[in-house]
Amino acid sequence: MSLLDRFFQKDGVALSKVISYIENQEPGYQKLLGRLYPHAGKAYKIGITGPPGAGKSTIADKISSKLAAGDKELGIIAVDPTSPFTGGALLGDRIRMQDISLLPNVFIRSMATRGSTGGLAQTTSEVTLVLDAFGKEYILIETVGVGQAELDVADLCDTTVVVLVPEFGDSVQMMKAGLMEIGDIFVVNKSDRLGAGRLLSELEMVLEIRGNQDGWGIPVVATEAVNNVGTEALLEKIIQHQSYISSHPVYEKHRKNQIRTELSRIVSRQFQELMLTRLLPSPRLESLIEEIYRGEKDPYSSGREVFSRIEVRDN
Repeated sequence: MSLLDRFFQKDGVALSKVISYIENQEPGYQKLLGRLYPHAGKAYKIGITGPPGAGKSTIADKISSKLAAGDKELGIIAVDPTSPFTGGALLGDRIRMQDISLLPNVFIRSMATRGSTGGLAQTTSEVTLVLDAFGKEYILIETVGVGQAELDVADLCDTTVVVLVPEFGDSVQMMKAGLMEIGDIFVVNKSDRLGAGRLLSELEMVLEIRGNQDGWGIPVVATEAVNNVGTEALLEKIIQHQSYISSHPVYEKHRKNQIRTELSRIVSRQFQELMLTRLLPSPRLESLIEEIYRGEKDPYSSGREVFSRIEVRDN
């Protein structure tokens, strides 16, 4: 029996092997994704983002436990920092989610950022596709927690939950970070701490000024995730948002934007591979470097010269 046969028979080991194959970008991995793509498109993707130390992992754990208890097929992608020694994920989230990781309807995968700066790993989107094709109904993606650059999750997910804590700062800082633009639901975690009430008020005020997002009134939920306080209300808001956008024209627009973003990313990656394998090692490039070093040319016109060597066909 082939690996794909076992995959479609819901073999968890086969799922792990397929994800590893994709994550390592083994030869032919894009053809494999092409075979899986027709089986995907049904899973609902929930992104959890926010600054480091906000309690994203604890919130993800509590929400996942509630979904799993309802017999939902659940996939979890926890994007961890990259180990400086192995290049792999540090596995912090897998340790914190040990209880639900043993459930038969839950699959957890930790992914290393591997130099990616948008809060997700390079192949998070592809791994999401694999879990979707495997039959997961919900896919929960927790970002690494890098702060201001962590915006890619909104392009990938259907519902984006932004987790903040009183120590994060005022609403101006939030707007600087871009977090106000991507959230469908905001959470003030560790709401028993000093300054939580002020942060809640500031968030509500800023969101009121911003107005509804495609008719969705963005809610703010107070939680103490470590004590499982407010997490039930948060899950209710997530389900409400799922119900809202699933019956709203914005859902079709959102899905098409996801396809556009993914297609652009695939083309960009292939172009980068072309640059690395064919253009950058060329002897002409080395001579250009020498000419720039001697002051005979500038890097901008030289860059245009390199680009002009690429044959582009308009069909």
